[in-house]
This record gives sequence, structure tokens and C-alpha cells, in this order.
Amino acid sequence: MIAQSAEQPAGAAAGLRAIILAGGKGTRLLPFTVNFPKPLVPLGDTPVLEVLINRLIRFGITDITLTLGHLAELVKAYFDHRHKLINQISLRYVVEEEPTGTAGSLSLVSGLEETFLVMNGDLLTNLDFNELIEFHRQQEAILTIATHAREVKIDLGVLEFDSQNRITSYLEKPSSTYHVSMGIYVYEAHVLKYIQPGQYVDFPDLVLRLLREGEKVSAYPTDCLWLDIGRPDDYARAQEIFSEKREAFDLV
Repeated sequence: MIAQSAEQPAGAAAGLRAIILAGGKGTRLLPFTVNFPKPLVPLGDTPVLEVLINRLIRFGITDITLTLGHLAELVKAYFDHRHKLINQISLRYVVEEEPTGTAGSLSLVSGLEETFLVMNGDLLTNLDFNELIEFHRQQEAILTIATHAREVKIDLGVLEFDSQNRITSYLEKPSSTYHVSMGIYVYEAHVLKYIQPGQYVDFPDLVLRLLREGEKVSAYPTDCLWLDIGRPDDYARAQEIFSEKREAFDLV
């Protein structure tokens, strides 16, 4: 049950359902995730998944479903003891017996009939969800992907040469900037017709399927604070940022 407060947020995101994908094994974050679900790795004294849920609450998003797989019972057990948090939201679980992919798991979530939010359960962000939803509606897209600019540097000298193996250029430690998915998406319910129940579908495959069918998929560029806590070095950086800028994540 949700304990409604007297002052509910009235922004564009308020009242939306959110699905948090929290069923991965976290193999990139070993050894932290050998016997511990990745969404429960702590930032300070708070699991990253709880930090994300608190952020959603701040925007009036209180109908939350967790899709679980690996070590699902540990995630459930944790939230069973977070009474103050649980009283603020309606928390549901979908447990996959077999992995169905980062998009396929949505076919297991019942009642998705309107615009809804989907995100990975292992990220740290201060994204403004109201602005994201407003952008999505203005675009009239079937799916919107929040994107972030990421610079990728190659710490080697890169050679360019022609068909005769003659060097034409030498680039010392070049870098390129790419627009990457933040793991945060806004869906229209219509997308679900492209996901067959029980079928394994990863998110990139779904996007390509939508594009082939002529559907509109939009990108929402943002320079907000964002980290994908997928590797030990990213996790260490997230710990540092969270400690320094905890107030930026609007903990409730």
C-alpha cells in the first residue's frame, strides 16, 4: 500500500509506472557480486537500487516493479525490512525463471497500458524525470532513450594506411565522443506488441526492430550526472561522487 502525502509532485512524470531491471548477474562487477545482487551494492550506506527508488519518489513515481532473476530472494528480503520506504510506494516483483533479455522481461509485467518508464537498476543519476517525460511527449515517439556523451580514448598510437601498406596518418592516443544509452527509457505501451511473451529480446534488438517497422524512436541528450555502475572502476567513482554530492540525488 502507498501512504500518500499531502503534497504530491505534479510534474510530467508523476503517476507513471516504473520498471527497474534488476535481474542481471553483474559479472562485470566481480568479485563484489559473487554472492550479492548487483542492485544492492552500497553507495555509502544505501544500496544503489534504493538510491534510484528514492529519486523516483521525489518525482511522484511510486508504482514500481522490479524484474528480478539472479539472487532475487535477497533483493526481496532487503526491501521486506525497509518499512519506511515501502510505505511510500507500491512495490511489485517479477521473477524470471530463465533470462528473457533487457526488453523481453517487459512481457512478464502485467497492466502496462499507458506510458511507462524503464531503467537499469545499477545506475547513479540526478536526471530530471519531468524534463525527460515532457520531451518524450513532445516528440510523440514510441520510445525515447536518455543519452549521455561519453569520450572514449585509445591509449595507443593509431595508424592509418592505404592498400599498399603505406602509412597515411598517425594518431597518437586519439579520442572520440559517442552518444551512449544511459539505461533509462520511456516506452509507450504500443511497443509491447513487438515483444512476444517468453521470447528473448535484448534492448538493442528491440530498437532495431522498431526502426525496421518505421516506428519513431527518439534520443534525449542530457549532461546530467550519470554513472553506469557496471565495472569496479565505475563503482569506485560512483562511491566518491555519491559521498561528495549526496544532496544531488534528492534522498527522501
